[in-house]
Amino acid sequence: MSTPFLNVSQSLRGRIWRDRLDLDAQGRAEAMVQLYGMPDILARVLAGRHVRPEAVELYLHPTLRDLMPDPNVMRDMDKAATCLAQAIEAGKTIAIFGDYDVDGACASACLAQFLAACGTPYVLHIPDRIFEGYGPNNEAITSLYKRGARVLVTVDCGTMSFEPLAHAKSLGMEVIVLDHHQAPEILPEVDALVNPNRQDDVSGLGYLCAAGVVFMTLVALNRELREKGFWTNRLKMDLLILLDLVALATVADVVPLQGLNRAFVTRGLHIMHARERPGLRALFDVARADGPPRPYHLGFLIGPRINAGGRIGDAALGARLLLEQDEGEAQRIAAELDRLNSERQAIEVATVEEAVAEAMASLGQHDEGSVIVTASDHWHPGVMGLVAARLKDRFQRPVFAIAFTGKNGSGSGRSLIGVDLGRAVRAAVDAGILIKGGGHAMAAGVTIERERLGDFRAFMESYLVQSVSAARENDVLLIDAALAPAAARAELVRDIEQAGPFGAGNPEPVFAFSSVRLVDVAEVGTGHVRFRAKSGDGLMLQGIAFRAAQDPLGQTLLRSRGENMHLAGTLSLDHWGGGERVQLRLIDAARVPPR
Repeated sequence: MSTPFLNVSQSLRGRIWRDRLDLDAQGRAEAMVQLYGMPDILARVLAGRHVRPEAVELYLHPTLRDLMPDPNVMRDMDKAATCLAQAIEAGKTIAIFGDYDVDGACASACLAQFLAACGTPYVLHIPDRIFEGYGPNNEAITSLYKRGARVLVTVDCGTMSFEPLAHAKSLGMEVIVLDHHQAPEILPEVDALVNPNRQDDVSGLGYLCAAGVVFMTLVALNRELREKGFWTNRLKMDLLILLDLVALATVADVVPLQGLNRAFVTRGLHIMHARERPGLRALFDVARADGPPRPYHLGFLIGPRINAGGRIGDAALGARLLLEQDEGEAQRIAAELDRLNSERQAIEVATVEEAVAEAMASLGQHDEGSVIVTASDHWHPGVMGLVAARLKDRFQRPVFAIAFTGKNGSGSGRSLIGVDLGRAVRAAVDAGILIKGGGHAMAAGVTIERERLGDFRAFMESYLVQSVSAARENDVLLIDAALAPAAARAELVRDIEQAGPFGAGNPEPVFAFSSVRLVDVAEVGTGHVRFRAKSGDGLMLQGIAFRAAQDPLGQTLLRSRGENMHLAGTLSLDHWGGGERVQLRLIDAARVPPR
């Protein structure tokens, strides 16, 4: 193994720091500088993401023209497009059954907006998280049928919904599933099931979120309608105007920003910048998002507010806002989502505090166990995913947080890179331990009987112990480059942003600042730690560690005013107050060994 970056073998978060670039990548970076005359830092960022010199132009300028495959490479896409086209031509009412998260809201809104442009009647249903739970259910399907729907389209759900979809078919409904969650070998018997993660799909598009799958379906459907002459005497919709929603869903659902997804987000951010969708315009304003839209805004400001409706309020608020054309109503819904988000934050803080105490008790003095399963009778089911994510970051283990109501409980799990939680949950379902469950490698949802909680803990511990051990052994922080505070300028940030959009699968560049002195450290907001650090030449670096005040990183910073530290994090432009300054978003830190 190479020498740790800045000799950090045990950071405040227990990580080894390593250079992201090996010798081969360093060679690619040098070649890019020579071929394109680009800044050295940008070349290092690209090389660290496995970009080869001949692919630089496509990577820096991803386009749908270059990256968009024929939608029919996805299994059942031809069936879905044909079925929907026939329903549209026949004037049938189409029911959209979405999920209550950002991806579900965006995917539902995309499909609804297209159907409206076709003049097709539709009804939209987003289930209540607490009273209905995830995915289709018989009561909702019956209600949609009574409202005249004869075609049911599930978006961001449905792959595992055998009995409810069989119920829909028994009513005489045509059923189409548009999903992206991991799928079993045996699938529900429906008219079309488009899911790039079904086991017999060879499209290679498994990284798409549900809104991406819906967009691909609309491309196929639009082509089918065009070939039928549907648009001859109608004003045809420009599908590209939906990419603001696809971009939002792609970032908020934390799917990999690779391939087609990078083109979706790049183009979607450009469309978002025009502020032509009243709902998103109102949400950006109420969230006080600074500067042009960036993935950070979508993941940390806009996404959580749309999610707030599904977590603790009206689950359909997010989708309604994204479809709303009236300015006043859009502002009213955005304000309500903002209020719910503040309420959600307060609930989350109190719940995380209780869950942390329970987790620490379960791990014991020797920090034993590979998986944490926390549960309570008085936690709000809507924040379980957030609680699991906070505990996962705190304890560096897969975590499940479960809220019980009566004899059953529902909850969410969050995982480490390299630990497939979705597969483990499906195995627990197959073993009869869970009532139902499913998800992705990094996140999953479960429904469980109270009496099986101990069995579930034991099953997860046994099933995941080896992969968790391997993941924790490989828990390194990859550094793109070392910088001095003097180099942290706006021009550098803009150079780096050319390699974006950053997110899952295209990680934001991490920079290390060696041996800087903490001159100001204080807790601010809801558990954040703000600081200023000074280099040897007296130049200052502004920084913040989000939600770190109660974890070892934040606690150490707060006690270390005046000390020298190695700092590592990402750089961003802060436009607060109308100005512009560079800020370090701290990820990790390490003490400087005494000389």
